[in-house]
Amino acid sequence: MNISLIIPTYNEDENIIELIKGIDNNLNNKKINYTIFIVDDSPNNKIKDILKKFNKTVNYIYRGKKLGRGSAVLEGIKMALKTEYTDIIIEMDADLSHDPSELKSKIEIFLNNDCDLLISSRYMNKSLIIGWPISRKFLSFLSNKLAKLFLKVPISDYTNGYRFYSKNAARHVTLNCGNIGDGFIVLSEILLELYLNKFKLFETDTIFRNRIRGSSTVNLQLIINSFIGLLKLYLIKIKR
Repeated sequence: MNISLIIPTYNEDENIIELIKGIDNNLNNKKINYTIFIVDDSPNNKIKDILKKFNKTVNYIYRGKKLGRGSAVLEGIKMALKTEYTDIIIEMDADLSHDPSELKSKIEIFLNNDCDLLISSRYMNKSLIIGWPISRKFLSFLSNKLAKLFLKVPISDYTNGYRFYSKNAARHVTLNCGNIGDGFIVLSEILLELYLNKFKLFETDTIFRNRIRGSSTVNLQLIINSFIGLLKLYLIKIKR
């Protein structure tokens, strides 16, 4: 099995090595071949220097300015599709909120359910959110409820970026997504696009942990842009 992992980064030099080691520890299996694509929007390329000291080959794409998480993921997926590591393409955050120890079990769920997109959902009964303040939990819960109200995709978590894609789904999103914004709204755009085109979506529980090191990129402007993007997606949906 050949797997690509797409990791968008912005000032995550404090977390990246621990994440890569976690991935390696959990995918160290003769039946799994994998590679990592780091798409870095940081104002400096500290991560590149860190990776030089780390005895592992990682595909590092330095963009040099903040172009957005969504576009970073799409760029990483496009690069992965040019390689042989395309049986499953996995998207995850660099801040250690997405636990690498879940990778094997989620790959099994993905394969057993013949998924095109598997979403690690923070809002299933067995899921946990650890370390978020009440205000952040409320904001995330409200944004997901609004997304479901507008878009009607039968998924509980529209905005978590711990996702597993089939090759066909990955190819489809690179050709059809990224048109309404470049931030977190791309997550909802991908979900709607695949749902409207009859790809098989599935979700599973997860444990989501708030970052310990570094700072979140979520701010008021991003929230406003995401809401505008949600309205655009709603218009797309009703036109179809």
